[in-house]
Amino acid sequence: MTIKGVNLGNWLVLEKWMSPALFEGTTAEDEYYLPTQLDPAVYEARIREHRAEYITERDFVTIRAMGLNTVRIPVPYFIFGDRPPFIGCIDELDRAFLWAERYGLKILIDLHTAPDSQNGFDNGGISGVCKFFQEPEEIEFVYTVLERLAKRYANRKGLWGIEILNEPVSEEMWKVMDVPSRYKPVDPEKAAGSKGYDPQQLRAFYLEAYDRLRAYLPVEKKIVIHDGFDLTAWKDFMREEKYQGVVLDTHQYLMMAEATGCEQTLESYRAFIKEKYEPAIEEMQKYFPTVCGEWCLFNSLACGRDTKGGQSVLNGEMEAQIASVDDEKKKEIYLALDEAQKAAWNKGAGYFYWSYKLLVDTVSSDAWSGWDSWDLGRCVDFGWFKRENYEESWD
Repeated sequence: MTIKGVNLGNWLVLEKWMSPALFEGTTAEDEYYLPTQLDPAVYEARIREHRAEYITERDFVTIRAMGLNTVRIPVPYFIFGDRPPFIGCIDELDRAFLWAERYGLKILIDLHTAPDSQNGFDNGGISGVCKFFQEPEEIEFVYTVLERLAKRYANRKGLWGIEILNEPVSEEMWKVMDVPSRYKPVDPEKAAGSKGYDPQQLRAFYLEAYDRLRAYLPVEKKIVIHDGFDLTAWKDFMREEKYQGVVLDTHQYLMMAEATGCEQTLESYRAFIKEKYEPAIEEMQKYFPTVCGEWCLFNSLACGRDTKGGQSVLNGEMEAQIASVDDEKKKEIYLALDEAQKAAWNKGAGYFYWSYKLLVDTVSSDAWSGWDSWDLGRCVDFGWFKRENYEESWD
């Protein structure tokens, strides 16, 4: 079955730009520093309230009604509550399985963060730090987290698969993205020595993780590997017969296309999707079922300003508004990009939209104008995202 899914971003793994109010009263830019600036009781109350209200049973009903069949749930390395001061969230994931199974959805568990981060992004848990692959004891810890998740959910009807690790960054990408400048570290001493992975390191990590997971997971449950921002580099990987049920995940955003030179016009976006995304997805589908695990409709054209690769008011100086895009024009742009991107993802095994929900005020603040396209609920309600016709059953 083709995956038609959505990410439950910012539920169990926090991202400040998606819900700035959670960070009020602090200067923290990421989940690592938030508990260092709040009283422990305040921190716990804030986190528990957020988790209880941000995603509920009703949202699973809504997702099913959107015509979708799968949810990708980002989880932190401290999901089991064994890395203080962070608060575990395994109970929330348990409830998600009950909801998914009740409403005919499947779940991809996505290990979204690692100790000392696998990418240095704010969504990796700690900004500007990327030392996970240099720390053997933390790598072993992550293997045990994956094993515990596999053991707990292996035989659940709602489990589609487990993603080993979200968005590990290579040494080359670390430099290209200039991560330390974009995500400035709070503590330069802690960040010292940060760098991306060596390709052989990541391959070895995936191979060991596969063995650890498959010891518990039936072959019909998928094991998902992220492409490390190099989609076509995996043609010679896991070719041996023992590797079954492996899915390749790639993340493709139009803001990344802009950052690599795509002009901010509808014609250029569509050409980029047709000439870059489609052939690469189609090629890699020959080797692995290939899903686009993160994408959205967001683009600078619809925002009316150059967003400099998706920088928000929180992490970059906003360009002045250069054009006023009315609602009719915005809908035209988004519908065209919805059609073009889905056509590309359907060359592979499907997609997961990022993200289901966004808690920012896009009306009262010009700085957030255009950011509502990150919110799938708004996209569906505004008619920018065509509802899927999901009549098939997983049974």
